[in-house]
Amino acid sequence: MRAVKRKRKAGILGVAFDAADGQTRITKGDNFVLCGGSQETHEVMQETAVKINERLAEQAQRLEDVSLRELRGIARDVWQQVTGKK
Repeated sequence: MRAVKRKRKAGILGVAFDAADGQTRITKGDNFVLCGGSQETHEVMQETAVKINERLAEQAQRLEDVSLRELRGIARDVWQQVTGKK
């Protein structure tokens, strides 16, 4: 029997629990799903997920191709850019 080579898949899951307005917020992208949060928090998650993908595209990489260390660095940089926090 031959070993089946499977394609590697990766995704980003964002979950927030600070919604107090009773709204259910869900956003799906090609490689991310974002659930919950206040309007402000959900918008930050959306912008962060989109910018992570833009950064990967600039580097001609896909989420599946980067190491966890690289992804952590990209996510940290993008989060700091989006929120203005360090």
